[in-house]
Amino acid sequence: MVVSSYASINFSSIWIPRSCLLLLLGSSIAIPDVYQPALDCLYAWLRHSSLFTSSTFETWWTVVLYAIIEVSYTYRFGHNPQLRLANSGNSGSTSSKPIPKMQRPKHRLIEGLTYILPLLLLDLTLIKKYAGVSVQDMALSGNYELSAVTKTIHGTFLAPTLHNFTLSSPLQTRRALPVEPPTSIELALQLIASLFIYDTLFFFFHLTLHHPKFASIHSQHHNHREINPQITNQLDIVERLGLVLLANFSLNIIGSHVLTRTMFVLVFVWLLVDIHSGMDLPWGYDKILPQGWASGSKRHSMHHRVGNRYYEPFFNWWDDAYEWVCRRRVGGRVNVKVNESIDGEAAADPQRVHGLIDPE
Repeated sequence: MVVSSYASINFSSIWIPRSCLLLLLGSSIAIPDVYQPALDCLYAWLRHSSLFTSSTFETWWTVVLYAIIEVSYTYRFGHNPQLRLANSGNSGSTSSKPIPKMQRPKHRLIEGLTYILPLLLLDLTLIKKYAGVSVQDMALSGNYELSAVTKTIHGTFLAPTLHNFTLSSPLQTRRALPVEPPTSIELALQLIASLFIYDTLFFFFHLTLHHPKFASIHSQHHNHREINPQITNQLDIVERLGLVLLANFSLNIIGSHVLTRTMFVLVFVWLLVDIHSGMDLPWGYDKILPQGWASGSKRHSMHHRVGNRYYEPFFNWWDDAYEWVCRRRVGGRVNVKVNESIDGEAAADPQRVHGLIDPE
């Protein structure tokens, strides 16, 4: 009776964020005029902000958001043992597994620099190319004469253009932005579409990283005793750049507005930290979305434990299709090989990490 009551309360509480999300998305698409005045004011302010027009804005925006979100998750992980997935099998026991060794924020300078420096290099050398921006404006932001536009600069993001380096303009410090703000319909649909595209691209990228030839790249991400929020950015530089470039491609290929990009970073960082949280949170996004849609922390934790299942970051459809194909190939059975360390989490073994679904 008590369990049933608790489950009922928990189920009811999920409808709070679920209803808010449905209301926000539905109204954004159905009645965009309600949001347009606020979007006009917000974008007019941002467009005239020297911070927002800086070529390095998105890099610093990502770093700030990651610092806030990951540190908050890490604090919750350390102070709520009952939420940790590693303790989920300890029901009825007063003991919990010891917290894995974690770094304090002040000791993570090297990790931060290895993330920031390659991106700043790109920010300060390449012209930013966004949908809704004329080639002329791109050229001016990159220190080019307008007469050289047709010969030197292509408007597509698929053709990178270096800044015109001179003594008076040694670095690409400014980005040209669209004049008009987006509508709420554009924001909502572009955000959803870009997340779906990234989810698809990263599934195949991630699957490739688990091939034996690339085990040395991806094994760093699996080198832990228990998955926790800090594992989110425990990446080889190649994998980290791949993740960022895929996110950029997912936004650019559908012509996302620069304001959509700003919102995407917020949602993207939150989802990445959430799936690596190592916690079963009552309002996890996998619980907010309809059942079976999202992978969430439990499924991604399983990936880190076994190494040969669940490659998709945010949703389930590609993973489910992949396992269906594998079952047909191996006679209706998916074999999961688990090589556990002392505390039940994945051992740091590159030969195990690259394992794929396997007939034996």
